[in-house]
Amino acid sequence: MEILFKNSTKYKVQTREKLATTICFSLFSFLSFSQEKVQDTTKVNQLNEVTVSSVRAKGKNPITFSNVSKEEIAPRNLGQDIPILLNYLPSVVSTTDAGNGVGYTYMRVRGADGSRINVTLNGIPFNDSESQGTFFVNLPDFASSLESVQLQRGVGTSTNGAGAFGASLNMQTKSYQEKAYAEIANSAGSFGTRKHTLAFGTGLHNNFEINARLSNIASDGFIDRASSKMFGYFFNGNYVKENTLIKFLAFGGKEKTYQAWYGIEDPEKLKNDRTFNVAGMYFDENGNMKFYDDETDNYWQNHFQLHWSEKWSEKWISNAALHYTKGKGYFEQYREDETFSDYNLPNFEGNTITDLVRKRWLDNDFFGATFSLNYKTKNTDILVGGAANRYLGDHFGEVVWTQFYVPNSNRYYDNFGNKDDVNVYAKASQQVGKLNLFADVQYRMVFYQATSFRFDDVNDTFRFFNPKAGLNYQLNDKNSFYGYFGIANKEPRRDDYEAGAIKPERLFDYELGWKYSSKKVKVSANAFYMNYQDQLVLTGALNDVGSPVFTNSGKSYRIGLEVESVIAITDKLIWNPNVTFSQNKNRDFYFQQDGILQNLGNTDIAFSPNLVAGNRITFLPINDFQVSFLSKFVSEQYMGNIDSENSKLDAYFVSDLNISYEWKINKGLKSMVFSALVNNLFDLEYESNGYFYTFDDDFSNPGNIITQEGAGFYPQAGINFLAGVTLKF
Repeated sequence: MEILFKNSTKYKVQTREKLATTICFSLFSFLSFSQEKVQDTTKVNQLNEVTVSSVRAKGKNPITFSNVSKEEIAPRNLGQDIPILLNYLPSVVSTTDAGNGVGYTYMRVRGADGSRINVTLNGIPFNDSESQGTFFVNLPDFASSLESVQLQRGVGTSTNGAGAFGASLNMQTKSYQEKAYAEIANSAGSFGTRKHTLAFGTGLHNNFEINARLSNIASDGFIDRASSKMFGYFFNGNYVKENTLIKFLAFGGKEKTYQAWYGIEDPEKLKNDRTFNVAGMYFDENGNMKFYDDETDNYWQNHFQLHWSEKWSEKWISNAALHYTKGKGYFEQYREDETFSDYNLPNFEGNTITDLVRKRWLDNDFFGATFSLNYKTKNTDILVGGAANRYLGDHFGEVVWTQFYVPNSNRYYDNFGNKDDVNVYAKASQQVGKLNLFADVQYRMVFYQATSFRFDDVNDTFRFFNPKAGLNYQLNDKNSFYGYFGIANKEPRRDDYEAGAIKPERLFDYELGWKYSSKKVKVSANAFYMNYQDQLVLTGALNDVGSPVFTNSGKSYRIGLEVESVIAITDKLIWNPNVTFSQNKNRDFYFQQDGILQNLGNTDIAFSPNLVAGNRITFLPINDFQVSFLSKFVSEQYMGNIDSENSKLDAYFVSDLNISYEWKINKGLKSMVFSALVNNLFDLEYESNGYFYTFDDDFSNPGNIITQEGAGFYPQAGINFLAGVTLKF
């Protein structure tokens, strides 16, 4: 659901437009166009929406979704990343490695992690092709370039990229602005966090417009040494005519983060030293604990998109897009007591063991094309589309130092992963009286080839048929009801081959909903039943580089009820609560415990809390001033699938306070926006994420295998703050 806190008062802008135009043209002096009025704003706005219409749900579609506008994001956009900014949406649980929402951040929806959430940027896939993860750290300050976000829960509509096994997140970037503008935003806060952003646009001149953004974000992190240094950029060039919109986008960033992937395993440290970070730890020859300065993750990612949208007639609109993403980077690690032979290195004077520093590289290219054709009349909406994408990924490791000598250009592994992903789909929506009928079919083919020192060579082909259907009944002006059924299929990730979980998964999603809308109250309630075959569930364990491990669980399900509402208590007081009740179960889960394969019956799916609730109360005492109190409750959850008490992550209830005021000036400077955010207002000690693992111990009891358990946790920061000022020209 969407709340827009806007002031519709009109005011004179001539002076500030001249100033903003001067700023923009000094940066882009090669532009010398005279201003020309757009002939039909309505038509151009329709074209702007075409770039995302193929993957987004519309109001009458029987889909469970929430929309978030840029106005909702702006007051809290002070340096934290997108998963943290979306934390208060229904069924969403967000977490962060560094503990303060900067750097590596993640989100789960209905218990599904980021590798199971389909993410698109203007309809272009964003999920990494092999890990299927979403690494927002590679797009620093991307929230500052967003126009809107739609989060679909469940299978949703057909989209490009990996299958949506819990949700799909579509992000639409800002398009052209008719008038010139410039913005300078600076914010700072706890743990040395700071964000600096410059954004500007030339305004529309002779059908052309350019807008851009430069950002720099840095933080020391709540966790020891969990620092982040990030640079982000966004460039958008537009050609706009009555029936044509051509957009070229270039955006991306560079990040360097000190690793905080391993959490805290020691209960005493969790209690008394919550910021302790084991990453980079080693012991010198005298047994003194030390930390390696460059235990860091380093990555560069650049995206390029070219969109062409054309309105051929009142009924026909098309969109075609080309895209290319270049990613390259490594993480560096200090390793103690490693064997020379494991790294294809010669022993040194009889020494077979050494401390060393290694870099593990990714170098990948992702490119392809998407298209859609939309036929629309008053009662009929038909859309056909598809995509063809190719991913080429190199994986290699280097040893850059040993305690005895420095190797010469040593690669101890050199592998690849190549993936082709082709899909076509057709969607139709037909209005018949008060009934809207919806159908959606997709055929997707995946071709994956990979080599690794961890698994046998892969050359797999997957063919998936993903149908969806539903109906929406508009009972009256205020009430509507919908029903939905969809099937999704998903291929294994690269790491799944390493873990031996190589079966594709299938999801049958059933949704039943009710929507109520009046002048002061909006309510959306839906029941869902997600029935899985061979679901890849999180085991709770991490591999040697801090990535989660999955396993096929056979049969499993998620069933629940989501309720979201917006209530205007008065003209100045708005209440936006949401709650999700759910049950998430593995059926007849088998686990090898104490050396015996056992049927544990129905167990809870890892990282799937049964109750998630969000709340926002917004007070608008005067124009352009708002105060929001936000809170989030997440019930206890298991971090493994065997219902072990040692794997429990405690429930937590945290609250934030957000204040924003825009001071209108209109004398060369349009306005100044003051924002402040107090996170974890009541200074709660809590952990929003963790891991759980088991291992067999037969040393203390020869011939009697005992399964041992261990767990780690990611502490989150206590009370902390961010504050910022934005100058708008």
